[in-house]
Amino acid sequence: MTEQKRKLEKLAGVKGMNDVLPQDAGLWDFFESTVKSMLRAYGYQNIRTPIVEHTQLFTRGIGEVTDIVEKEMYSFVDSLNGEHLTLRPESTAAVVRSSIEHNLLYDGPKRLWYIGPMFRHERPQRGRYRQFHQVGVEALGFAGPDTDAEIILMCQRLWDDLGLTGIRLEINSLGLAEERAAHRVELIAYLEKHVDALDEDAKRRLYTNPLRVLDTKNPALQEIAQNAPKLIDFLGDASRAHFEGLQRLLKANNIPFKINPRLVRGLDYYNLTVFEWVTDKLGAQGTVAAGGRYDPLIEQLGGKPTAACGWAMGVERILELLKEESLVPQEEGCDVYVVHQGERAAEQAFIIAERLRDTGLDVVLHCSADGASASFKSQMKRADASGAAFAVILGEDEVAGGTVGVKPLREAAAGGEKSEQQTVPVENLTEFLINAMVATAEDGDD
Repeated sequence: MTEQKRKLEKLAGVKGMNDVLPQDAGLWDFFESTVKSMLRAYGYQNIRTPIVEHTQLFTRGIGEVTDIVEKEMYSFVDSLNGEHLTLRPESTAAVVRSSIEHNLLYDGPKRLWYIGPMFRHERPQRGRYRQFHQVGVEALGFAGPDTDAEIILMCQRLWDDLGLTGIRLEINSLGLAEERAAHRVELIAYLEKHVDALDEDAKRRLYTNPLRVLDTKNPALQEIAQNAPKLIDFLGDASRAHFEGLQRLLKANNIPFKINPRLVRGLDYYNLTVFEWVTDKLGAQGTVAAGGRYDPLIEQLGGKPTAACGWAMGVERILELLKEESLVPQEEGCDVYVVHQGERAAEQAFIIAERLRDTGLDVVLHCSADGASASFKSQMKRADASGAAFAVILGEDEVAGGTVGVKPLREAAAGGEKSEQQTVPVENLTEFLINAMVATAEDGDD
């Protein structure tokens, strides 16, 4: 058996799919609680869709000639029934599918939000992984530029709430289908004149999705993309009015922005407004949130024609920014750590810990790693390392006398300086600790 165990290989996680370890969990909690508070402020409701969807949902919704569908999706055939399934690479199509299937819009427009893991087979980079997490919003049934402006303002409020700076807003308009069609003719004619200079990706997209050529990251193609016909010059009166209405609302709310004519986004379902929030602090992966209007998608997936817009942001990228700007919140410890010595004290400690938890206090009960009883000195080191405000101490003498020892472990818990251990009757312990915690909070406010 020993020889067999020696031969077993250590298993590692899948490349690009990362564990969130306990030391990072606090940062995730901080971000999630902050973003959920912001979403409540705007009246958005949570929706949760499955991780696995039919592959056709994404080929129809995202577009067959996009990078996501062509190169990045984790797709497979269900061995039981032959269904073609995909791990979701994004959530907008899934939210729209769910809204149609469950007739969510029967009583009017909806503001929805989601959070969860997405999957794309990309080269892992800083803040960009094969399993990554997104939080996003979908405003379904709202046609005006006021909703476009509102979802952009939501992002700015989140940056402010998190304390992030230096995130810039870029916007563009993709117009309507007929406007894009007219631009497409001119764009293809222009690119054909430069076909010998195009890279393989650009040549492949020339006739299937020429708009994506403008979004190239190839330095050799930047001048060609910069001088290409601009879609914004093909906008009709209604599209221009929508785009100008958005700009007025952003200016009225003091949101700086740059119009980027090359901003096209990587998904086929967008029309009219598109936008990205970008930073220079994450290297090449500078986009931290992006979105826009996708009015054709609901009808495209089988629903009634309905206006819609939304955004998604990469959680890992936001967390990298928080680390980059030293905005990681300090981990808070528990309220009470219970140490004990002796068999009777151990039993009493369990009872006391549960009673304290009943009052809403966070309590850690010392448990030995090897089953043996640790010394008070060793336990007190653990108590101090836990970040607890107070240690509750029980030995055989305390059990016999119906008391416990209470020792403040932080200066704030002792009114500015660490005080000595006090003896407190067990029946008075809850009241004593709650009063002490209230006093500590009031001192902190002062």
